[in-house]
Amino acid sequence: MQVEVRGRRARRWVAFGLIAFGALFSVIGLVLAGVSVSYVADGERASGTVVALDWQGGHAGGSRKSRSGNEPVAHPVVEFTPAGGTPTRFREFTGSNPPAYEVGERVDVRYRADSPEDARIEAFTTMWLLPLVFGGLGLLIAGVGTGIALYGRERS
Repeated sequence: MQVEVRGRRARRWVAFGLIAFGALFSVIGLVLAGVSVSYVADGERASGTVVALDWQGGHAGGSRKSRSGNEPVAHPVVEFTPAGGTPTRFREFTGSNPPAYEVGERVDVRYRADSPEDARIEAFTTMWLLPLVFGGLGLLIAGVGTGIALYGRERS
């Protein structure tokens, strides 16, 4: 009897934790999606050029056999001219290895008219990947927690 009560309590805490964690991830995904939607709905569009690759992370002088988490990633630095403005540069917050863009490559840019330096490359990975990952994982984790809670309810 004592073991069964402890098992039920543990299952409830696990279910609660998973639902709460999943809800947090879902909210983060929704916030990130809202930011992307604001760029699409309210942002201006311009054409830009990748002028540099800003390599970040990794070990200086590390071996080639280093773990993948220690390898540097390239963040594109883009220059564009906003409507009626002066040329502006920004560093994209997402990076990759191998680089997703080459120096000299033309890209579409979304920016805020009141602060052109707050810009993004208009691509699926920069606009929608993080919201989908956080939202999807959040729904999956919360769904597992809900399943555990419902299973526990049926058994009792």
